[in-house]
Amino acid sequence: MAHLDRVGAEHLAAAQSSPNGRSAELLVHDGVLRQSVLALTAGTQLAEHNSPHAASLQVLVGTVAVTGIEASAPLRAGELTVLTHQRHAVTAVEDAVFLLTTVTGVPQDGPPERAR
Repeated sequence: MAHLDRVGAEHLAAAQSSPNGRSAELLVHDGVLRQSVLALTAGTQLAEHNSPHAASLQVLVGTVAVTGIEASAPLRAGELTVLTHQRHAVTAVEDAVFLLTTVTGVPQDGPPERAR
């Protein structure tokens, strides 16, 4: 079990001492479900990228700006948003930690058939 406050503080400290201003860890990997904690120092950006099948971002500490979502204002600690299926980028407005939840690899036509 992960304690998000502790894990977030550890990753924020690691990001602050890292030359690239970021730190991340995959906390949950259960089938198609993944949850990762990411920490970014102020001004650090995750460059524009494709969205997985389904995803949400919950800010734990600080403030982030996300392009490609309906919200126009930056997201602050305690706020949760669904990420659209559009390309998006994430920039830390101030030192920030967030929980990224994704669902990947979901078949479009239902579950794969079993071998007979």
